[in-house]
Amino acid sequence: MDWGQSELPSPVVRDDEVTVAARRRRKKVAFPSPGSPVVSAVTPARSLLRNTPASLYRQAVTPKVPDVSSILAPGVLRTPRYTHTPRNALSSLNLDDSDWTNSLYISPVSELENTSFFREDTANLSSALLKEDDPGEAAAASLFPEFLASFQKHSSSAVFELLEDYQTICQDKVDVLQSVVIRAGQNSKTAGVRWLLQQENCTWRLMASLYRDRVQLALEEDMITDMVVPSESEKIVVEQLFQRDAIIRQSQLVVDWLESIAKDQIGDFSDNIEYYAKNVCWENTLLALKMRRKSGTALTVPLVTELDPDAPLRQQRPLANLDREDDARLLKNLFTLIRAGMTDEAQRLCKRCGQAWRAATLEGWKLYHDPNMNSGSLELQPVEGNPHRGIWKACCWRMAEEEQLNRYERAIYASLSGNLKPLLAVCESWEDCVWAYFRVMVDSLVEKELISSGMAHQETEALPREYLEANWTMEKVFEELQACETKRVLEETKEHYHIIQKFVILGDLDGLMEEFSDWLTASKPLPSHLLRFMTHLVLFFRSLGLALKEDVCVDVLKAYITLLIRDQQTNLIASYVGQLPVEVATTQYAAFLEIVTQPELRPHCLQLATDAGLDVSAITKLVVETVRESDDTEFMHHSQTLEMGTTKEDQRKIDVIDWLLFDPAHRAEALKQSNSIMRKFLALQKHDAAKAVFSKVPEDSIREIYSQWSGEGQTTPPPAEDENAIREHLCIRAYLEAHEAFTDWFSHSSSAPQKPMLAPEAKFTEQVANEMKEKEYQTCLSAWSSRLDVLTEDVKERIYNVLLFVDGGWMVDNRQDSEQDTERSHQMVALRSLCLPRLSFLLLSVLQSSGRHQEALRLADIISSDQHRLYQVFSKEELRRFLQKLRESSLALLDRGLDPLGYELQP
Repeated sequence: MDWGQSELPSPVVRDDEVTVAARRRRKKVAFPSPGSPVVSAVTPARSLLRNTPASLYRQAVTPKVPDVSSILAPGVLRTPRYTHTPRNALSSLNLDDSDWTNSLYISPVSELENTSFFREDTANLSSALLKEDDPGEAAAASLFPEFLASFQKHSSSAVFELLEDYQTICQDKVDVLQSVVIRAGQNSKTAGVRWLLQQENCTWRLMASLYRDRVQLALEEDMITDMVVPSESEKIVVEQLFQRDAIIRQSQLVVDWLESIAKDQIGDFSDNIEYYAKNVCWENTLLALKMRRKSGTALTVPLVTELDPDAPLRQQRPLANLDREDDARLLKNLFTLIRAGMTDEAQRLCKRCGQAWRAATLEGWKLYHDPNMNSGSLELQPVEGNPHRGIWKACCWRMAEEEQLNRYERAIYASLSGNLKPLLAVCESWEDCVWAYFRVMVDSLVEKELISSGMAHQETEALPREYLEANWTMEKVFEELQACETKRVLEETKEHYHIIQKFVILGDLDGLMEEFSDWLTASKPLPSHLLRFMTHLVLFFRSLGLALKEDVCVDVLKAYITLLIRDQQTNLIASYVGQLPVEVATTQYAAFLEIVTQPELRPHCLQLATDAGLDVSAITKLVVETVRESDDTEFMHHSQTLEMGTTKEDQRKIDVIDWLLFDPAHRAEALKQSNSIMRKFLALQKHDAAKAVFSKVPEDSIREIYSQWSGEGQTTPPPAEDENAIREHLCIRAYLEAHEAFTDWFSHSSSAPQKPMLAPEAKFTEQVANEMKEKEYQTCLSAWSSRLDVLTEDVKERIYNVLLFVDGGWMVDNRQDSEQDTERSHQMVALRSLCLPRLSFLLLSVLQSSGRHQEALRLADIISSDQHRLYQVFSKEELRRFLQKLRESSLALLDRGLDPLGYELQP
């Protein structure tokens, strides 16, 4: 029979205190198992190096938090990296032995009564968030502007203050989400966002811890020497090791970081944590043995007969049921405290439960140091540490190997002796396993240093050779994790934040960038908060001047900018675009401006771009060019096109000109771009769209361009490109005015008054009425004819303004010294062939309809003249049609008794 596992009945007779405790045995215990998720109040974010949890060797080697401003600012004294950190740094909790459990852990039940969560403002906020469809996202949405504000607040000389701000911001949001989760239940989305922010907070903490050390190491590498001062003190030997060896120092920082996370997760003990034993070890077993001696009868179930700590193992007999439950729970709680770096609290818990001997076993790790050896002082000083640490460590190793002991007891002593296997047996999460490996690695490196210095005792021979000869590295640790047999740990190694943490610990930024690249190209989109974190992580590395893969950094920033555009975070976009290379920044911000359709937002977006240092001129130009070239419609002959109404795409091209009109300095570019858009509209006979574009350009644009040029103190003419654009603008205006004049003429000519018609056999009254209508008709006809003559003259004048455009002709540049633009030149030549024949036909139609056939024939002289050479823009078919029209005018003149050219016939 296995006495160690059998169920023993609890004693029948018990004192009042034990009986009361027994009635509470079914109460839920909120002490979490290592690695298990805990719903608890998370302690405020703290600097890892300012308040590190107690851990092995840390009393001598924990770096002091450096003043980063003094580290990075030239000419300022640097603070020392290392200082003595007292072992009882966490004893500031001031927990007495009787009531300390009441303030160490908080359970989900007691959280509901915790006023720190439910202050009035937090309660109101969480109530409002519960009304949201996705309260987690709603609560965390403010992180995006807050991170940008923090990033802009801190200069490059305060990068670690920036990391502290990031931690604080994340922690505040975690607290808000925690209250929402408690009130609304474990909503999957809200809980998921909370987990992401918790992981981000932890990662910022890791970054601050490791890179403080790495930056200061880089600054002081010329001053640090590898000289080792001989010493007879284990403590001093290890201090020197940590002083010169960055690997062991940063490995210890990783241990500290993981322990601080565990400490935050477990929070405080809840009030309902109870142990049956108060001040006496195994009091239920003691009571049973007393009853046996008093009654003289044997117990129904054999128990240990002695109560020394080794009795259950030595006698192979069990304790009383309640004592075994107490011991199992106590050992689990002790390991959880040690996992959180709270060794002092673990010792105090042992003493509270009457197991002072167990507290003593947790004391032997301290390094020996006798200050009297080299002090030269006559006054004796107290000796520190354990002079027989080697014996203690060998005993701890053997206890960790003892399979009959509770697995958490074995893990406790395994953590103190560097025995990895029993320690991993109770590690349930990725963080637990990394902590176990790094703790064992630090232990192994320290032990090797002590052996090489001659300080180790002969008892170290009792430790296995594989431990003493182990060659642990950070890379090897993560290789071992990849081969872990625990399914949960394997899954957690693939989580984004754990992958980032791994590469940060390794200092492998190239590997991290490769991971980022893979994530960005994966089909599954990244969580928005993860993408925000990746972006600010890249910006942090940049601020330290670290070499990164530039293309990946650009891809990360572009992905985040796309996210901000999608979420309409207009005020944030320009600042992140400003972190991109100039060419990429111009393209990215131009792509954003293309979708900004609200007129009131456009000047605001341009102001944000200016504040971010972007090239606003290049950006707005690119926006207009992109929209202008959004279709591939070719210039076509006017006979192949039909004038259509203005489409949405046309309106988009019309409105895009606004981007160039907010700043008067961009008037020249506005003129060039509007000309380009109008050329396309004219080719497609979309005259209304062309007029809309023309009306966008301020009337004073030409004067403004010349004013700006002369304002710069220039005495020469403006650049050829600007003068040619001005001339083209005037050409287009002349054409639009001519077309508008023709439209007015055609509309008026089509609305001639109708002559009243008298019905046959009309009565006298009807004849009188008809005579009155006839007079009114003659009046209207006279007015109409007069108006038609005016409009005819106007059309003739305006069309001639185009056909006989000054200084070289319509759509012909005056200055040929401008930069060659093949596309523009082609379009202008094409427009001459498209528009000039069309206007000629319109003018011919107007003149013929007005009976001005002689003037119509004179048009042939203008077209055929070598001065204007307009005949060159006509195709053979157009010339044939034009001559056919002129033939009609000649025939009409002949019908009037004139010669074919309209002159009177000579007798």
